[in-house]
Amino acid sequence: MNAHDSFIARHSFIELTARERARALLDSGTFRELLGPFDRLESPWLGMQNVVCQSDDGAVIARGTLGGEPAVIAAIEPAFQGGSIGEVSGAKIAASLEFALREFEAGRTIRPVILFETGGVRLQEANLGLAVIAEIQAAIVALRRYVPVVGVIGGMVGCFGGMSLAAALCSYLVMTRQARLGMNGPEVIEQEAGVEELDSRDRKLIWSMIGGEERAAVGLVDTLVEDDTEQVLNAVLDAFKSGVPASHRTEQIDKQLARLSRVDPAAIDPAVLRTLWQGDA
Repeated sequence: MNAHDSFIARHSFIELTARERARALLDSGTFRELLGPFDRLESPWLGMQNVVCQSDDGAVIARGTLGGEPAVIAAIEPAFQGGSIGEVSGAKIAASLEFALREFEAGRTIRPVILFETGGVRLQEANLGLAVIAEIQAAIVALRRYVPVVGVIGGMVGCFGGMSLAAALCSYLVMTRQARLGMNGPEVIEQEAGVEELDSRDRKLIWSMIGGEERAAVGLVDTLVEDDTEQVLNAVLDAFKSGVPASHRTEQIDKQLARLSRVDPAAIDPAVLRTLWQGDA
């Protein structure tokens, strides 16, 4: 197969909806959705602000098997409110992780996966969204003692805000080149600090700083994949085969502080970061 045929044969992961992404990763015929649209678990707050609700609140929770093992997948839908996390959607994700934790406490195994596609907390539900993101983060930390918690950042929304911290807590992160990962999005930085600080329209600059390739190069992401569903699936399976890391990134405090001590804020760019981090991942 030549390069052109290989490209044609790919099946885009980014173009799938959250529900389709979860179904694509689970073993064929095993997808079963929990608290789906027909349960009509909607946000009680969006309607008050004249925002049309979605009957799954933009979060898909699916059970099934992954590589023949029981699994639970929490997938965020980017087409609804930019994948932002509100009280209901966040509670669904946190509950799915807490369910997985109870499975291990009962002596059973399960593979937890989070499909990130989010700008962070939903502004219409700010404090409630922040509280539930904290619950998601706490559940990841509790669960990753037993099993790898695998996160996937697809694109094009990427992963920002409090959910970028949740992604950082995952045992392993898989990311496409098209995705972005950062605490604050480029538009927010431009809005708060001005276009002189960061031009959010400069796509080459943005992806060179927070795109998948750069995040993998500096060790913030474990596996860089093309926009191909099979590649994403294989990376997720490989992560579970690797087992729980001896030390999670968020536990390597001294290592991260040593890295930061080598950075000169007055003369920093993505290439410099790669050089500083080289051989240190």
